[in-house]
Amino acid sequence: MGWRTWLALGHLLLSACSVAQAGVSENTSAQQWGQAYFPNTALITQDGQPVRFFDDLIKDKVVAINFIFTTCTDSCPLETARLRQVQKLLGDRVGRDVFFYSISIDPETDTPEVLKQYTEKFKIGPGWQFLTGNKEEITLLRQKLGLFIKGVDDGQTKDHNLSLIIGNQSTGRWMKASPMENPYVLADRLGKSLHNWKLASTDTNEAADAPNVRPPSIGEQIYRTRCSSCHTLGDTEHAGMRSIGPDLLGVTQQRDPAWLTRWLKEPNLMLAEKDPLAMQLFEQYNRLAMPNLRLGDVEITAVLTYLDEESKRMQARTLVKTSQTAN
Repeated sequence: MGWRTWLALGHLLLSACSVAQAGVSENTSAQQWGQAYFPNTALITQDGQPVRFFDDLIKDKVVAINFIFTTCTDSCPLETARLRQVQKLLGDRVGRDVFFYSISIDPETDTPEVLKQYTEKFKIGPGWQFLTGNKEEITLLRQKLGLFIKGVDDGQTKDHNLSLIIGNQSTGRWMKASPMENPYVLADRLGKSLHNWKLASTDTNEAADAPNVRPPSIGEQIYRTRCSSCHTLGDTEHAGMRSIGPDLLGVTQQRDPAWLTRWLKEPNLMLAEKDPLAMQLFEQYNRLAMPNLRLGDVEITAVLTYLDEESKRMQARTLVKTSQTAN
């Protein structure tokens, strides 16, 4: 699926919508979305352990669930990289009071061994399980979770819609969300609101204290929603969250513009052609392929302009600090 299509779907889901009806009590909601609703689908983890969807994975738990396939070259790697950031923010809570599950829609290819290799490429931490099983049963599970769109998910290809659902089974509170959402927002929902969604916040916010926020350029929007899942831009503070790909500070000064443009447009073809630099990056970064972001020429120009301008701004700031320190 092209990124424009699933970005449009993401906008529809961005305002997370609870499946619990307004005015329905928590107990009633929990019963409505309890064991009688969810299929107890048999699945197998990346470690070869058999589990049941309801009994072992979601019962009385706060969870994040998405559907992927390991041979996907565009949206799935970005979803995985973004959720990896969320996992980093939640720390050891993942596997303790928050649980992550990624279920393959291509179980014939995605054996436990293949899923295990996939987790190693992305440096997935504990508490996040990747699962496979029977394709027909997984399709039924996707339909029950509201993550199956007729005409998109039942075609001849493995294309699938933007697919992330988070929820608390014991309270019956579930919501769809965009996996491209800001990782801090997703972490807050999983770590706070889904646990204590009826409790009023003790934080106080004054309008006078609100910071001035400049509107981001188109290039910055693309960088933040696509590139920042895997890359930093001179941001050493959060490098651990995004250590999947190289830092992009100064990349427009270091790489040939024509090479960069094509790399953003069709990295899969460049890897297939064994472009020397593309292969070097592939080997250097754990053989994790750059996903095809399905960007057009205007969008590529916008993101490269942003990277160039931001790099120059940060480099100039560093020079000023160096000069002040020297004096």
